[in-house]
Amino acid sequence: MIRLQNLTLQRGPQRLLEGAELTLHAGQKVGLIGANGAGKSSLFALLRGELGPDAGDCRLPPDWRIAHMRQEVDNLERLAVDYVLDGDLHLRQVQRALAEAEAGHDGTAIARLHIELDSADGYTADARARKLLAGLGFTAEQMDRRVGDFSGGWRMRLNLAQALMCPSELLLLDEPTNHLDLDAILWLEEWLKSYPGTLMLISHDRDFLDAVVDHVAHLEQRKLTLYRGGYSAFERTRAERLAQQQQAYEKQQAQRAHMESFIARFKAKATKARQAQSRIKALERLEELAPAHVDSPFDFSFREADKVSSPLLDLAEGRLGYGSKAVLEQVKLQLVPGARIGLLGPNGAGKSTLIKTLAGELEPLGGRLARGENLAIGYFAQHQLDALDPQASPLLHLQRIASGEREQTLRDFLGGFDFRGDRCDEPVLNFSGGEKARLALALIAWQKPNLLLLDEPTNHLDLEMRLALTMALQDFAGAVLVVSHDRHLLKSTTDEFLLVADGRVQPFDGDLDDYTRWLVDFRARQASVAPATASPDKTDKRAQRQAAAALRQQLAPHKREAEKLEKELGKVHEKLAEIETRLGDSALYEVARKDELRDLLAEQAKLKGREAELEERWLDALESLEELQRQLEAAD
Repeated sequence: MIRLQNLTLQRGPQRLLEGAELTLHAGQKVGLIGANGAGKSSLFALLRGELGPDAGDCRLPPDWRIAHMRQEVDNLERLAVDYVLDGDLHLRQVQRALAEAEAGHDGTAIARLHIELDSADGYTADARARKLLAGLGFTAEQMDRRVGDFSGGWRMRLNLAQALMCPSELLLLDEPTNHLDLDAILWLEEWLKSYPGTLMLISHDRDFLDAVVDHVAHLEQRKLTLYRGGYSAFERTRAERLAQQQQAYEKQQAQRAHMESFIARFKAKATKARQAQSRIKALERLEELAPAHVDSPFDFSFREADKVSSPLLDLAEGRLGYGSKAVLEQVKLQLVPGARIGLLGPNGAGKSTLIKTLAGELEPLGGRLARGENLAIGYFAQHQLDALDPQASPLLHLQRIASGEREQTLRDFLGGFDFRGDRCDEPVLNFSGGEKARLALALIAWQKPNLLLLDEPTNHLDLEMRLALTMALQDFAGAVLVVSHDRHLLKSTTDEFLLVADGRVQPFDGDLDDYTRWLVDFRARQASVAPATASPDKTDKRAQRQAAAALRQQLAPHKREAEKLEKELGKVHEKLAEIETRLGDSALYEVARKDELRDLLAEQAKLKGREAELEERWLDALESLEELQRQLEAAD
């Protein structure tokens, strides 16, 4: 078992735990929750032996193997499947010893090591690694790519697969769903349910916690409190305790009135039977559990638009995609005020392509897209966090779009997103991903949108901020179109789903449980089709060889173009990094150097424009290259 006794843990001047007690038995699955900065990741470091207690004891069985999901990637040249296999340290040790024995022609050692390899399941290791990668959304072709070819989010998926590959008695996972889509999350849930060891999990996804854990350890006021059950049980128990306090009770009544009003309005106009009932249940549950978050630092709403058009946006016969490559065909979608739509579909089916087109970041390849006269879009996507000015504070960001507003009004508004006091005036440069996401949402909420296009808005947000966003969306009078892996957000804020799959966008008549079943069938269909597409056509092998040769000739220039653009992009990134370093010099902001500052900011803006242009061309080149490679694989 794991036992923490009278534990005190401190990082620098900040005391994270003081006199904490916790006992976990082998095989338990525990969700570790608490406010950002409370010490969850430090507790993981303690369990891994990277930190020592400042007082008290932390005891684990000495023979336990500990696996954890790393946050960094240290070998970009490894193939993805080999990188995952590296997670099994004992297997790699046996394989190296076997290679040395074979090179030295040591028959006795070779025989012994083959037995060790068999006991370590070494003969099935490659297949098991590929199965993990497939579950996390990697294609067969991607499994044999370099780690360095993947983006940051996909590298985190590789780190997760590496942790799952490692045989362990204790598995520590810190935000494993942050870079996963709904498909991969559902797969991970099933994998973790069958994990035989002890699991400790940090997550802000309440449905994921409910599905996986049987206990919740709450880190609050430097203490650890263990609750039996999943996250919902924790909420109920904590709500009952907080309701005994007068201040909590008063806020509970206000939240209850808010929920009752919204449920009454929603019931009067709900038309989608199964999804409507699912949403009503989610809202009624939220009404009961809101008191558990009475001490949340977040309280905001989207400012109401001055004017509204109906429809806000109308897409007919849409052909959507990148360059000349269509991802979606014959798309018909009309958004009117009050629409609440969730987009479902497997990874890579085109959900983000649809949202980018509606937001104006992509032009339709065909069809008609009409925008209402008074359309005001609030668009949230992860790449917008990188577009924030690293040298500007939250207050300055808001002042740039609300120049005529009183400073105190802006500070009060930012306070609802937990930017208070000095934090309101600090540059974004050192903000966490969650703080940047909150600021991006604050800027959207201020600008009075009447259509919200949200692409994974809860990434990096903690549980309290997710609840505040859910409540703000319920009060929002405009239309909402959302892609999210947070099932609680989808159930609480949408009343219909669209399914994006097989190049089409169609209404989905069902709830998230129905979608889970659809996804299982979809994967089964894909698996049954794959062998057929991979097998060669025996009737015309010569024609196939000729087609493959032609494709290989086309492949080379696309590859050269992609490599050239990647190098140019790297140079731009270097120049931007140099400028950002210079902008970090406080002396630059003195009056005497204002011309130098102006020139640097102008150069930064110019380079960012060039960066965006190169990235788009590079992505187009990669997509063309991938398409040709797929055709070549089919031809071979």
